[in-house]
Amino acid sequence: MLIIEKQVTMKTSVKNNEQKILLKSIFIWILIIPLAILNGAFRDYITTPLIGDFLSRPLSGIILCILIFIVSIWLIPRIGRGSCGTYIKMGIMWLALTILFEFGMGFSTGKTFLEMLKAYDITSNNWWLIVVIFTGFTPYLVAKIKQII
Repeated sequence: MLIIEKQVTMKTSVKNNEQKILLKSIFIWILIIPLAILNGAFRDYITTPLIGDFLSRPLSGIILCILIFIVSIWLIPRIGRGSCGTYIKMGIMWLALTILFEFGMGFSTGKTFLEMLKAYDITSNNWWLIVVIFTGFTPYLVAKIKQII
């Protein structure tokens, strides 16, 4: 009976730890928002006038992926050690939050659903879809690189 109680206590402890890590990771994701906004402004006001929209969109996507990676590799190891599943859940959560935020901001500024979907069309040289996918994989990638899992 004592072994079963220990196992239940350990599972509860692991679950609580995972919930704390996931909650803390939301704050990391929130820190990325201003970087994404500044990156967009940099693209609109600096790179697009200099090199044109065709080249500035992919460049902006690459820059944002690098920024997301830098923030993540710096902060994810500081929020605790989780399981492989913890970082997969974190990535799914970040991916969902990113899409919800993007569509929420789009609707609040009067954009239509179809206008917002254009950002996900990689054939138009917009790399936003790659950024969103990268955002989803980053927590797991960082956990592997930093040997947290």
